[in-house]
Amino acid sequence: MAAKVEIRHAERTDVATIAAMFAEDALGGHGDSDDPADLPDYLAAFDRIAASPNDSLYVAVCDGEVVGTFQTTLITSLTGRGASNLTVEAVHTRSDMRGHRIGEAMISHAIEQGRAQGVRLIQLMSNASRQDAHRFYTRLGFTQSHFGFKLKLR
Repeated sequence: MAAKVEIRHAERTDVATIAAMFAEDALGGHGDSDDPADLPDYLAAFDRIAASPNDSLYVAVCDGEVVGTFQTTLITSLTGRGASNLTVEAVHTRSDMRGHRIGEAMISHAIEQGRAQGVRLIQLMSNASRQDAHRFYTRLGFTQSHFGFKLKLR
């Protein structure tokens, strides 16, 4: 069943709802929290994202409620003759709204933004344990092409 989805830029007033969605995610392992005492950390991050000319934070809205979120980052490098890529990060649909094509609407919006910005490719990473997400991204035309590495500093 497809829901009517509006994609818009996130607002500061959306941050607590976004944090709560991340906090409910058992697979993410990012230490997210919906504790009001932690909200200033999320608001500070929101302010940094909002101030960046290369970052955009979006929400998916159904019937006036935020039900999903994702972030995009425009990266330009010298490789590919100075091509730009769009990275899609932190894609998340509220657990009770999965299966309503909200994720598809969010990724379609990211692809449209990439086309409008003339990027060479759109890339994303997904936790290795998220097999459902991998099938979802493959269905949308993404191909697995690289191994990822991380070095945690804190």
